Amino acid sequence: MRTVHALLGTTLLVSAVTVGQWSAIADGRSDRGERPRLDRMGGDEGGIAGGIGPDVIVGALPNVSKYGTVAGISAYALGTTSCNIGDEELLWISSTNQHPVIGQNLYRVMDGRIEMVGMSWLKHGFFALSGNLCGSCQGTSGSTLGVGCSDPYSSGHNGSQSGLGPRSQVNAATGHFPYPFNAPPAQATIGRRMQVKVLDLDPSLNPGALYFGEGHYVTPDDSAAGNDDNNASYRRMTVGSFSGGAWSLDFTGPTVQQKPAIHAWQDHGLGVNQPDPDVFIQNVDVPDDGRFIVAHKVHQIGENLWHYEYAIHNLNSDRSGRAFEVPVPAGVEITNVEFKGIPHHSGEPFATNDWTAVALADRVLFRTQNFDSNPDANALRWGTLYNFRFDANVPPTEIEATLELFKPGDVPTMSITLPGPSAPEISADVNGDGVVDGADLAEVLGAWGTDEPAADINADGEVNGADLAEVLGAWL
Repeated sequence: MRTVHALLGTTLLVSAVTVGQWSAIADGRSDRGERPRLDRMGGDEGGIAGGIGPDVIVGALPNVSKYGTVAGISAYALGTTSCNIGDEELLWISSTNQHPVIGQNLYRVMDGRIEMVGMSWLKHGFFALSGNLCGSCQGTSGSTLGVGCSDPYSSGHNGSQSGLGPRSQVNAATGHFPYPFNAPPAQATIGRRMQVKVLDLDPSLNPGALYFGEGHYVTPDDSAAGNDDNNASYRRMTVGSFSGGAWSLDFTGPTVQQKPAIHAWQDHGLGVNQPDPDVFIQNVDVPDDGRFIVAHKVHQIGENLWHYEYAIHNLNSDRSGRAFEVPVPAGVEITNVEFKGIPHHSGEPFATNDWTAVALADRVLFRTQNFDSNPDANALRWGTLYNFRFDANVPPTEIEATLELFKPGDVPTMSITLPGPSAPEISADVNGDGVVDGADLAEVLGAWGTDEPAADINADGEVNGADLAEVLGAWL
């Protein structure tokens, strides 16, 4: 077995759409074409200051609550401590929509891939304290988070069902949401909280798995200032004992600030604190909207067989994703095409059926319904990660994949430079005896007009003059 990214060249390391955000424009959307983003990161000892305007991040993920299990689904909540690392106060008004909403997610890294296995509704902020986790706090009265200040929300607060509102009512690109929110009554025990399948945590079914919790803040003034791409942080979690029908979860190690958990695939892909050099990550920013984060890994799994693994995380794009296409040259054999998503729950209106996943003559296609057919289709919506994978009988080369957006807009698709299947080598040695001679010519002539694979040298579906030309060109 061997990895193959060395074959792709260094361009894959830097291929990304990295247009930044700046200020809110007339229609309320963030304009991602005015200035480059400040891609900052740190640990939970303190944030990196210097943001323009209010800039909320997750400074720490301190604790976990477990609530029980219903029909094989367990409920949890993650504590989050926010920090304002910007140079202006962040609004925190509980009686209006000028306050943060807080998402909690869980991811699993196992068998060379990352998958999202847990997702909550959104905790609505109600009062800001004035802590010093991320710097010297300029305290306020609680209706704002002061410059340099931190505010702890325990897992108990973030798991309070009455304070959890739907994701579907939030535009993460602008931070806008209606308040008070509308929602059906919460199901006992697991409703609205971070839901995880019991089987996804069972150590006997997930050998060697690593788990990562993620907190994500969304709020209007942070988005308007163009500071909403650093609002998610992650921390490793461990699975403990099984009691009360659910596995216990605990945090361990530092909080990785200002990096969503998709980065854990690269940071811990070969084990705890062992980066996987074959995982590559890039940002894809949709103009006047939000950010997708695309990660990929390609490795050889057998003689003449490669596995292609892609993960796409919608960080804060309101337009969402509808389809993902990887072009495939003629003659490539594609097998084991799979899609992996995560269901919405607790009364969200969105569909949860899997995307169609199919290998066509010229591409591998993953897609759901379009917006006009079903506005509540299972699009790749903000705060969510989906997986796309397949095997191919050829090594990778640099290709242009396509992410089709779900909601209408000026830009219908985004092109992404990724590794994809290369064209198969054309061999005029039809009979495989090591030389191109009259025997190969006889093979081609004998199969003329058919689709005999061995004699169809250029794999166009018919043995014809093009194949004859291949033999003569290699012979002469």
